[in-house]
Amino acid sequence: MQTTSAAKTLFSVVATPIGNLEDMSLRAIRVLTSADLVLCEDTRVTRNLFQKYAITTPTMSYHARSTVSKVETILDMLASHTVSDDSVAVGQAGGKTKKIALVSDAGTPGISDPGALLVAKIRERFVAEITSGEFKIEAIPGPSAFVAALSIAGVPCADFIFLGFLPHKKGRETLFKEMVASDRTTVFYESPHRILKTLESLETHCAGYSGGRQKTVVIGRELTKVFEEIIRGTPAELALFFKNNPDKVRGEFVVIVAS
Repeated sequence: MQTTSAAKTLFSVVATPIGNLEDMSLRAIRVLTSADLVLCEDTRVTRNLFQKYAITTPTMSYHARSTVSKVETILDMLASHTVSDDSVAVGQAGGKTKKIALVSDAGTPGISDPGALLVAKIRERFVAEITSGEFKIEAIPGPSAFVAALSIAGVPCADFIFLGFLPHKKGRETLFKEMVASDRTTVFYESPHRILKTLESLETHCAGYSGGRQKTVVIGRELTKVFEEIIRGTPAELALFFKNNPDKVRGEFVVIVAS
């Protein structure tokens, strides 16, 4: 059981806006401002956010293509005792807490991005320190694209499945088949390059289901931005919509498939 002693190392997983920069929480601003270092997918994207809130904390990139040695470097940094003078832990009799934060380009780190792997590696390496309370991993909750989409989709969501980004090839059609057969709402992310093929596959599997089956599809695009749009209909209706409106096949899509 984790003790109540003050942590010597604090790793904060910080959710950031998915589009509208005003969706930044006060706690997130405080944590990122007081951190010794912020790990981010793209330092240029994070810099835009920092400029809005006058955050000057140093950053370092960590993304899906980061090498094993980069992960080891981060773990070694967490294990070392070098900290800045302005990160003093409460209740440590003058001791200092190392504070490192993790952000993604948008939304909650660890949800369909490499943040989950890094947190897993941290938990593997610092088991004893986490158990004793010397090392703390904390969540700074905030925006998440699929939760935002579900909240305004108007479909049953007390029980749903979230699939993240679907595989490009192997197992993809099997997943569509399972979505059509399931009574649960299914949510996943899709790119503009595959959205039409996705809708066409859903249409094909609906038609091929024993006796045929109709599904409602809700697509959220540009969520929290000026041109936020929620489009709802059958797979065939939405496929036709995007074929007739190619200018809207942009950005990343949240796709919801419901009965």
